[in-house]
Amino acid sequence: MEAIDLLLSRRSCSVKAMVEPGPSESELEQILTAGIRVPDHGKLAPWRIQVVEKAGQEMLGELCASVAKQRDPSLGETEVELERLRPSRSPLLLIVTDRLERDHRIPVSEQVLSGGAVCQNLLMATHALGYVGQWLTQWPTTDDTIRAALGHPEGVKTIGWIHIGSTESAPEERRRASVVDIVSNWPPEP
Repeated sequence: MEAIDLLLSRRSCSVKAMVEPGPSESELEQILTAGIRVPDHGKLAPWRIQVVEKAGQEMLGELCASVAKQRDPSLGETEVELERLRPSRSPLLLIVTDRLERDHRIPVSEQVLSGGAVCQNLLMATHALGYVGQWLTQWPTTDDTIRAALGHPEGVKTIGWIHIGSTESAPEERRRASVVDIVSNWPPEP
């Protein structure tokens, strides 16, 4: 795929529509390698990626179900089961977290943006290899119990859960912002 076509055709796919297969080991290595080739002023690598395959997704699902029930004891069986399945709705889950250097000359905001670029590169590499992906930041990404169980030190924030898989039908295109509505020239023409 030509690079510009790749950029113009990338589309998130709902995790609900994802099916097997996920990427092979060598394809995952390519996705991860491309993922970390981002602007990183100061060479800080202020982000980390955890690979969560099926066994880990099931363990994480049990934790999500348990924490969801603790947070809201009124949840019914159906809602608890949805939380149990949340991490395993795709063949592969990548968890991207920050590792910010707060007392560094590189502004924290720049480090955070670098982490966002990691997520975007992961999605672009996924698309380039013919898979689909979705970047989600739902309640488990901010829960302290889940953060600790994943081994993330206090203060570390989850940038996103990147779900990767295949789909049986191409994701539908959605309305997008128009270049004429969001781009301007400076100085403005008189």
